Amino acid sequence: MNHIIIVESPAKARTLKKFLGAKYNVKASMGHIRDLPKKEIGIDTENDFKPKYEVSPDKKKIVKELKDLAHKYEDTMVWLAPDEDREGESIAWHLVHALGLKKDQYKRIAFHEITKPAVLAALENPRNIDIDLVHAQQARRVLDRLVGYKLSPLLWTKIRAGLSAGRVQSVAVRLIVDREREIEKFEPVEYWKIDTDLKAKKGDFNAELSKIKGKKAEVKNKKEATAILKYLNKADYNVAKLNKKESIRQPAAPFITSTLQQEASRKLGFSVKQTMVIAQQLYEGISHGKDHAGLITYMRTDSFNLSNEFLKEVPKLLKKTYGDDYALDKPRVFTKKAKGAQEAHEAIRPTDPNKTPEDLKSHLDPAQYKLYKLIWERTIASQMPAAVLDVTTVTVEAGDYELTAKGQIIKFPGFMKAYVEGTDHPDEALSNKEKTLPAIEEGEVCKLIEVNSEQKFTQPPARYTEATLVKKLESEGIGRPSTYAPTISTVITRGYIEKKSDKKLYPLEIGMIVNDFLVEHFSDIVDYSFTADMEEKLDDIAEGKTKWEPVISKFYKPFEKTIEEKKKSVKKGDVIHEKTDEKCDVCGKPMMVKLGRNGKFLSCSDYPTCKNAKPMKEDREKEAALQKQFKDEKCERCKSPMVVKKGRFGEFLACSGYPNCKNTRPLAHALDIDCPKCKKGKLTEKRTKRGKVFYGCNSYPDCDFATWSKPSETPCPVCKGLQVESKKDLLKCEQCGKETEIQS
Repeated sequence: MNHIIIVESPAKARTLKKFLGAKYNVKASMGHIRDLPKKEIGIDTENDFKPKYEVSPDKKKIVKELKDLAHKYEDTMVWLAPDEDREGESIAWHLVHALGLKKDQYKRIAFHEITKPAVLAALENPRNIDIDLVHAQQARRVLDRLVGYKLSPLLWTKIRAGLSAGRVQSVAVRLIVDREREIEKFEPVEYWKIDTDLKAKKGDFNAELSKIKGKKAEVKNKKEATAILKYLNKADYNVAKLNKKESIRQPAAPFITSTLQQEASRKLGFSVKQTMVIAQQLYEGISHGKDHAGLITYMRTDSFNLSNEFLKEVPKLLKKTYGDDYALDKPRVFTKKAKGAQEAHEAIRPTDPNKTPEDLKSHLDPAQYKLYKLIWERTIASQMPAAVLDVTTVTVEAGDYELTAKGQIIKFPGFMKAYVEGTDHPDEALSNKEKTLPAIEEGEVCKLIEVNSEQKFTQPPARYTEATLVKKLESEGIGRPSTYAPTISTVITRGYIEKKSDKKLYPLEIGMIVNDFLVEHFSDIVDYSFTADMEEKLDDIAEGKTKWEPVISKFYKPFEKTIEEKKKSVKKGDVIHEKTDEKCDVCGKPMMVKLGRNGKFLSCSDYPTCKNAKPMKEDREKEAALQKQFKDEKCERCKSPMVVKKGRFGEFLACSGYPNCKNTRPLAHALDIDCPKCKKGKLTEKRTKRGKVFYGCNSYPDCDFATWSKPSETPCPVCKGLQVESKKDLLKCEQCGKETEIQS
C-alpha cells in the first residue's frame, strides 16, 4: 500500500521523514488550504450561514500536487496529521474535501509531541475527524467574518477609510484604552515612607514604620514626616514581639500557552508572537547529534496534565541531578484548568526530560536555548518538593510608634533549586528575595543608627505589557490559546496600539477613536462578559453540546439590525466634531478637526465648497522645529535640500526635488552617546521604513554600527563599554555582557 502523511508545515514534515523512512511519503499543506473568499462575504446569511469555501490562490499548486498523489494509485492511504486542536481538525476536514477523498481513503491521526514513539503510536490508533471541533472552528471563522465584513465598511464611512474591526481584537483595544484613561484621570497622592536602621546585640537590621498609636501608619506630608522624625530620633527602641513561623511554598504548574507567553515576556523579554514562533520550532523538530525530533510537546494548550511516561522519568533525573531529597514519592498533579479549558491534553513540557538545556545548547540558537531552558526548568520544578522557609517578623516599639522588620531564611530550597516563577510587580520580586535578620531576642533594647524618610506618591495602574494583557484576556475568559498572539499582533499592525521601547502597550489616537465609536454604538462587541460568553458557546460547540448555526443566528440578527440603523443615524461629523477658533486661510470660515490616514488635521467647515486643509497647530509647530533642526540636510542622490514630511509612522525627510527625485529617509534623533565602534560619531535614534525604531551611528555609511536595543548614557561599570536596555530594569553591556540594574 502507498502511504501519504499530510502535515501543516515543511519543518514538521522533515522531522517525520527522519524517523519514518521511505515507507511514508510526508507532505506539507502549508497550513489552511481553503478559506472564505477575500472579495465577498462568502456566507449565506439566509441559509443557516452556510460558508462558501474556496482553495486559496497561493495553495492551488499544493492542492493539485496532493490530489495527484492521493489518486495516483488505487491502494493509496492518506494519513491526515495536522495538530490536534480546532485549527488542525479543520485543516484535516478541508483536505478531505479539497482532495476529494472518500471515507476508506484517509485516516486521521494526532500526536502531542513529534517523537518516533508518539508518531508510531498515532499510526497504530487512527480515529475519525472530530466534526464538533471542525464546527467550532467554522463558527469562529464565520462569526469573525460577519463582524469584520459588516462593521469595517461602517468604520470607513463614519470615521476613515481603511479601518477594520475584529471581535476579540476590539476587546483587547478597549482594555488598553480603558487603562490609559484610568492613568490620565489618576491623581497622585503624596505619602512618606519612614524606616529606621537599628543596631541589635548581634547585628544591624532595618525596620519600617507600620503603626501610630495602634493604627496603620499613614504619613501624608512633609510636616507630619518631620514631626515623626523628630520624635523617632529621641525615642527608645524595644523588641516587643518576635514571631517565627515555618512557611511552605509550592511550585508553579507546568506551562500552558498563556503562562508560557507571560513568563517568556517577563524573564526573556520575548514578545508573545516571538515566543510562539520559537516554541513552534522546538515542537516541530530540531537536529541534535544523531537525533532529529521535537523537543517540546504541542504549545497551544490550556491543560496542566503531564503524561505518565514523562512522570516516571522525572524522579530518576531529579535524584541524579539534585539528590534523593529533591524527588517526590508520587507525582504532583495540577487539576485546575484555565477557564474554558479545551484543545490539547498535555501541558507544554520537554519531550524527554533527560535532554537537559546544557546538552542541547550547541544545537540550538540563543533564543531557542533560552525558551527550551525556561520550559525544562519550569516542568522539572513542578515535580520537586515544596520549599521550606523560616519567616521571622520583628515588632519594635518606639513610644507611640510601632515598626516592623521581616526576614526569611530558606531552610530547604526544594523546587527553588531549579526554578522560581517571575512576577509582573517589582515589589513582589523584591519580597521573593531572601532577606535575613540577625539573631534578635524578644525584649531586647536596640540602638538607633539612623532614621530615613522618603517622599513618595501613589502610582496609577500600570499600562499593559503583552504578558499582562494575555493574563487579563485569560482571566476575563476572552480568547483561547491559539488567539492571544495573533490578537496582539493584529491590533499593533492595524496601528491601533503601539508597543514602545519600555515594552508597554499604548493606545494610538485612531485606536481610541475606533474604540469610543464601538463602545457607544456596538457595546456588545466590546463588552468583556459578552465576548467571554461567546467563547464559552464556541467551547460548547467543540464539545458537541450545541449546534453552531443557532449560536451565529442569535448573534447576527440583532447585530445586522444595529448595523443598518447606525448607517442612517450616525453622521461622520458625530464621530469627529471638534470645532476650533482657527479661521480658514482661503475663505475665512471656521476650521474643523477631521481625521485622515495620518491622524487629525484641520479642514474648512465649508467643505466641499472650500477644500482648504492644513496640519493641527501642534503638528505645525513640531514640523517647524524639525525643519529648523534638519535645514542643512541634503539629498544624497541629487543634493537638493531635504524637507520634513509626515507619514504613517511619523515625520521623515523627503527630497524637495520631488517628483523628479523621490528619495526619502527616516529622521535621525541624536543621542549624547559616542559610537562604540568608530569612537567618532554619535548614536542616533532612527526608524526603518516600517516604522520600527533602532539606533545607529550618525557617521553611516562610513560606520555601520546599529542596535535594536535602546542605548544608555551610563557606561558599563566593568569595562566602560556601551550598555543597552536588555530587559525589565536591566542594562546589558554590548562588550562584556555584564548586566546591571537600571538606577531610577
